[in-house]
Amino acid sequence: MFRFEQIEHLYALGILPVLLVFFVWMLYRRKRILAKFGESRLVQQLMPQVSKYKHGVKFILLIFGLAFLCVGWANPQWGMKKEQVKRKSSDIFVALDVSQSMLAEDIAPSRLERAKTFTQELIAALQGERIGVIVFAGNAYLQMPLTMDYGTAAMFVKTANTEMVPRQGTAIGDAIRLATQVYEEEQKFHKALIIVTDGENHDQAALQEAQAASEQGLVIFTVGVGTNVGAPIPLSYQAQNVYKKDKQGNTVMSKLNEQMLGGLAAAGNGKYYNIDNGDKVIEALRKYIDTLEKQDFEQRSFSEYESYFQYFIAVALLLLLIEFLLSYQKSGWWGRRDLFRDNS
Repeated sequence: MFRFEQIEHLYALGILPVLLVFFVWMLYRRKRILAKFGESRLVQQLMPQVSKYKHGVKFILLIFGLAFLCVGWANPQWGMKKEQVKRKSSDIFVALDVSQSMLAEDIAPSRLERAKTFTQELIAALQGERIGVIVFAGNAYLQMPLTMDYGTAAMFVKTANTEMVPRQGTAIGDAIRLATQVYEEEQKFHKALIIVTDGENHDQAALQEAQAASEQGLVIFTVGVGTNVGAPIPLSYQAQNVYKKDKQGNTVMSKLNEQMLGGLAAAGNGKYYNIDNGDKVIEALRKYIDTLEKQDFEQRSFSEYESYFQYFIAVALLLLLIEFLLSYQKSGWWGRRDLFRDNS
């Protein structure tokens, strides 16, 4: 397979058309200046040693020399080889709550935006492990299976929103069950689930699901998003911002349910953290995950490309050297040739 390591350097080739225009203009201007001294054929006879063709030859050498120099600067590469490499890692699922209660603004800019930022930072900190992403509200969905493509995982988290799951609620139990089902049965002691949520409107089966998952070797961590004081839930209705109300017409106040999240983490042999602690939470999670038993897995990797820039640079320097050494005067053989006369 072929590629340029620094393909942006090929933009330098744009100078070649400029040089071509300049060369044509230079020939035109030279012709006009010589015309002031007399008829063109007579002027040429007054300069018998000046070649009619070497201006063009030198320019062609210059153009090709610069072209090869630009291509070499971009570093053309060939030879990609696929290989199977064995690695060790833990398998980590991050479950992100995208229910409407996460729109509450008791932490800036909102619970959901703060949770997304935290999750992206967490993914960056867990590089070396296989990461999967689950989103949940009234139902749970596998947004991204286990992968080491951290950029794509972070992109999925960045684009998460409350419209992704049509059914509202906070079905933490469904998220736990989904994570348990995705893991293979023989996988033990190297898997974890990190749930980022406010714990609002949790289903009663969540604790039972956490205990069942723990028996299968899944460690569950919970990260609480929000405050105990709480805040109303802003909704967009007919281009106006309104707050969610209950059946009696009262504004719904959404609060962080730390007691439930702490109990859920305990049932899953994990620990509860508050997102306000930020980097300390990520550091603590990283340290705990480092203690998990790692599993071997095969990952397809690619050998490095082999660079060939040196050949293009060498040709470029040779052409530029020839252009520099080539004079405008006729050489012995060149001077005896006349394209418009029979030289036989």
